[in-house]
Amino acid sequence: MTLTNPCELVATAAGLDRPQLNHLSRAAQQAASMGAEVLMEHYGHLSNIRSKGRQGDLVTEADEAAEAVVLAHLGSSTPEVGILAEESGSVGPSDGLQWMVDPLDGTTNFAHGYPFFATSIGLCWNNKPLLGAIAVPYLQKIYHCCPGVGAFCNDTPISVSECKELSDSLLVTGFAYDRHTRLDNNYAEFCWLTHRTHGVRRGGAAAVDLAFVAEGLLDGYWERGLAPWDLAAGVALVQSAGGLVTNYDCSAFDIQCGRILAANPKLHGQISAELTQVKPLTGDWFGEPGLQHMGS
Repeated sequence: MTLTNPCELVATAAGLDRPQLNHLSRAAQQAASMGAEVLMEHYGHLSNIRSKGRQGDLVTEADEAAEAVVLAHLGSSTPEVGILAEESGSVGPSDGLQWMVDPLDGTTNFAHGYPFFATSIGLCWNNKPLLGAIAVPYLQKIYHCCPGVGAFCNDTPISVSECKELSDSLLVTGFAYDRHTRLDNNYAEFCWLTHRTHGVRRGGAAAVDLAFVAEGLLDGYWERGLAPWDLAAGVALVQSAGGLVTNYDCSAFDIQCGRILAANPKLHGQISAELTQVKPLTGDWFGEPGLQHMGS
């Protein structure tokens, strides 16, 4: 079955030609590389780790310094394009082309010295992922994609895995910051799919998880409670590497809803079918009788 890359359809709808796409792709790669370089300058030397107000939702001086460098570069190289950044919010137009910037995806990992983090730069057109770059500095990898060109890790083309059976797969997921207060928190899905696969990993950085799916290191990924800047670059990367990206129930992916299922085409439907069977765990399971059951 031949699949049309959704990013190519978005590029056509946006009216972008090859020189424009190449310019935007270079800007994304350069911005991701610059952000990642700043992160490594701060790695292991943090002095200011703060909470954003939710348990486990952290921000550091590295997030802010990397974002400043990224925004300066994108502002100078693509001044006509709007920006939505995790730490500083929206700048410029929000319709049409818009950069989705996560200067440090995996802040909790970074703050603890755990080397699983990235700078993620995605470009959307009317909230539909188009292209992007994800720099994973500790691994010295820059993942990038562009419509009509493909998906790459550094300069090597990548594609999603060929795994056909869920029982043979290795998946990855994550848990939202509000998992402490909501039963709709992905724990039940994690347990369910752990027992039906070779295993489920929890990386703690959505952009890196998606990059690993695009590279075929992992066979599929699902998560909820995510922001557009967590998803934009990784979704474009998976789609450009031949993967499928939807909501849990295989309905069209919506970057604003915060839920994602990304996998190779052979496994995508199998994972979706399993997710629809899972019922949330009860409050008693967590030792939290005050939590309200959210239904099946």
